[in-house]
Amino acid sequence: MIEDTMDRLRPETLESLYEVIEINNKENKWDGIIFTGSEVTLWADLPKFVAIARKNGFKKVRIQTHGMRLAKKEYARKLIDAGVNEFFISVTAGDSVTHDEITKVPGSFAKTMAAFDVLDEFSDVSLISNTVITKRCYKQLTTIVQNLAHVKNLVQMDFWNYWPMNKVDEKDLIVEHLELLPFLRDALTLAEKHKRSVELKNYPECLLGDLHTLLVNDQPKLYIDDEFWTEFEKNGFHQCVFKDDCQAKQCLGLNTAYINKHGFHENDLLPFA
Repeated sequence: MIEDTMDRLRPETLESLYEVIEINNKENKWDGIIFTGSEVTLWADLPKFVAIARKNGFKKVRIQTHGMRLAKKEYARKLIDAGVNEFFISVTAGDSVTHDEITKVPGSFAKTMAAFDVLDEFSDVSLISNTVITKRCYKQLTTIVQNLAHVKNLVQMDFWNYWPMNKVDEKDLIVEHLELLPFLRDALTLAEKHKRSVELKNYPECLLGDLHTLLVNDQPKLYIDDEFWTEFEKNGFHQCVFKDDCQAKQCLGLNTAYINKHGFHENDLLPFA
């Protein structure tokens, strides 16, 4: 969702990372830390700084990754031995053709799926899958859940409904909410049936019915170039014809790109009492 900003944002510095680690060492402020950005497993010093984080009070260390390098057990073991105990792995689609078309990396689906199997061999490791919902993959959400049904260490499945960091959907990836809803409901219900915790982001809470409690738009504190927030504001979240009357706590409403493409859904949304 932010790929078009990556070449403009200033990378975080090691000084910034040391500052976060020092704060936690002195104040025990945070329970966990997440390493992310581009593909963090390409960073040679990742194991080193994972170990430093664990020694300075972070009980949980998560990495966000496409998972391909984790298909090699020796690398996975290296990270786990350093102290990584949560893996947040992107799964873009339910089959290899669609997944590899999205990632533009032939064979990436097979490697990502293999990573889940490799990590499932380790004890005391938690896995979280993450799928960005777009027009390319929304009909495969249930398949994604089924593909991972056997993974014992998979404790949570996240589904992030796409937003473009822009006022228009230039890539034509936004799915109309009502068109998405039956596929989304089936996937969320199946994930819960498999005893997964589920988090959904950026979807109208009122359309979810009994599944509305799965909408979680909270985010951890983010250390990133301040220009990121300038770009983020282009989304124009929290727009809704019922905004003044709705008591929903997690809903982000509609964003500008969605409204420009699909309208306000004034006949379909209902404010929470």
